[in-house]
Amino acid sequence: MAEGKSNDAITLLKQDHREAEKLFKQFEEAKGDGRKEKLARQICLALTVHFQLEEQIFYPACEGTVDEDELKEGYVEHDAAKLMVAEIEANEAGDDEYFDTKVHVLQEEIEHHIKEEEGPNGIFAQARKGKLDLENLGEQLAARKKELTTNYKADGVPEPELKTMDEVSI
Repeated sequence: MAEGKSNDAITLLKQDHREAEKLFKQFEEAKGDGRKEKLARQICLALTVHFQLEEQIFYPACEGTVDEDELKEGYVEHDAAKLMVAEIEANEAGDDEYFDTKVHVLQEEIEHHIKEEEGPNGIFAQARKGKLDLENLGEQLAARKKELTTNYKADGVPEPELKTMDEVSI
């Protein structure tokens, strides 16, 4: 199995995972609420973009190649994380006594999700074994990521769009 190039879909998604892990580590080590809030916002932005990339482009492309239950689990895990992202984003005044704990719980959810996707028989391994055009998917992901990141930096992270559960007001 050859390593993917920089525009390979799985390589790009794994880069997102490494970036999220780095941001969570920086959050853990940060001192002062202002720094933590800034990092939390970066985490929320990065994850929101990543979820959309997987749900709009990557997961649909994997249908028929990746085990359906694995994809369903991915969607459910995204929805749970989206709710936590919305909770963290709602802390505009910085007065949520559970703020650090919410970011930590989000980190645990994301670590679990990464392990599931990157595991030996996870979504990524199954996708690599399939006949997906990972280079083309990578180009689509890169273009959409640039667009979403630009939009969300300007307009803020949107309310979560849940795929697997009824809308919840936060």
